[in-house]
Formats: sequence, C-alpha cells, structure tokens
Amino acid sequence: MLGYTDTETVMLDFDNTTFKNVRYWAFRTKRWFKLEGFIILESSENHYHVVFNRKVSWSKNMRVVAWVSLLSHNPMLEKWFVMQCIKEGSTLRVSPKMDKPSPKIVFRNGKRDKQIREFLNFRKLVKKIIWLLFEGGKPGKSLLF
Repeated sequence: MLGYTDTETVMLDFDNTTFKNVRYWAFRTKRWFKLEGFIILESSENHYHVVFNRKVSWSKNMRVVAWVSLLSHNPMLEKWFVMQCIKEGSTLRVSPKMDKPSPKIVFRNGKRDKQIREFLNFRKLVKKIIWLLFEGGKPGKSLLF
C-alpha cells in the first residue's frame, strides 16, 4: 500500500461518514480557513479523503485538522489527527489496499492548481508504476506523462 505524505497540505480522512457530511465539512473548512479549493476521494463505502489546495505551515495544517475533528465529533478523524501529529506528517492512501481499489475522485470544488495538483501528480505516478509492474506494462516504456 502506498500513500501521499505531506506537511503543508491540509488533508482529512473521514471513516464511517456519509458523503453529505464530508462535503459539508469540506465546504465549511475551505471557507473558514480560506483553503481555495478541495477534492473529495472515496476510498471505500462511507470512507472519504479530502485534500485542500492552499499550502499552509505544519502548525496551521494541524490546527485545521484539529478544528474539523473536534467540531465534527468524528472519533475516527480525531484518531487519524493524533496519528498524523505523532508521525509529523499527514498521509492518505493513493494505491489499492487488499480488497479495496485506489481512492477515486467523487467531488471537486474551487481551485486545484497548488497542493491538489501536487497530490494528483503523485497519485498519477503511483498508478502508472503499479500498472507497469503488475498489469502488463511493457519494459522500456516511459514513466513520463
């Protein structure tokens, strides 16, 4: 399993949460912290990732995640927040995981030219490498897109 780890990208990992609730918190967070835009990815049924566009410091990043996790009363997000603090970097899965496929984008809003672009470029590279290694890529084929 491969993930995207960053300290300057605000990311949220919602488990056991409806899409409607995730979208509500994404919009509210974007507006409150002026994060420019976001994407929502579905990692499995009622499990979502949110990636925001504006680059922030690590301390601001963790303030945002703490704010959402506490106000949303989502115990799984609170647990994820604590783990990111311990690791000193936020990580979201981008590859398949056992019987779960790679997270897929299910919603976009606002600008996507900074941190979201970086996240999506990394995700594209990982998917390309997985395809080349496991699904019939031909030797000598370029990894450039």
